[in-house]
Amino acid sequence: RIFHHSHKTFATLNFSDYEAVGRCQQEVPEYFNFASDVLDKWSQIEKERQGPSNPALWWINGKGDEIKWSFEELGVLSRKVANVLSGPCSLQRGDRVLVILPRIPEWWLLNVACMRTGVTIIPGTTQLTAQDICYRLLTSKAKCIVTTDVLAPAVDSVVPKCQFLKTKLIVSDSSRAEWLNFSDLL
Repeated sequence: RIFHHSHKTFATLNFSDYEAVGRCQQEVPEYFNFASDVLDKWSQIEKERQGPSNPALWWINGKGDEIKWSFEELGVLSRKVANVLSGPCSLQRGDRVLVILPRIPEWWLLNVACMRTGVTIIPGTTQLTAQDICYRLLTSKAKCIVTTDVLAPAVDSVVPKCQFLKTKLIVSDSSRAEWLNFSDLL
């Protein structure tokens, strides 16, 4: 209902604007970054409203645990993750990171952080085998992999074959030898 009553607040372009873009008559920005051009703008709108707003991310697991982040919280956390990627992980614009995580909040943070930093994210399902992971690492020349402690042994078994892989980042409450811990760095 909120959307239908306030649709002009949410959608700045009307149909004729989309037609203009299609005919190359509408100015298209030379550089577009979803994190800064959309997420940060919504964060600003959220601040100006100074009232309760809908969450930017609302995650609930099978046990009933939930996380709700506002646009501002998602922005702050994604900037922290971007700092982890560019700092301890030594990733730069254009580098590739293979992310093999279930759909947990960290998955979303990594997506937005990659957009912020210009790092190319390669999402992978948690059903990948060691052979699948090796193929993706070799083909993509990914410099970093992010996964959980469930798939870490499979990654460790193929690391000697993957000369481009420099950093292994684990999303886990426990630490693992030769892996950076996501939570500790965040």
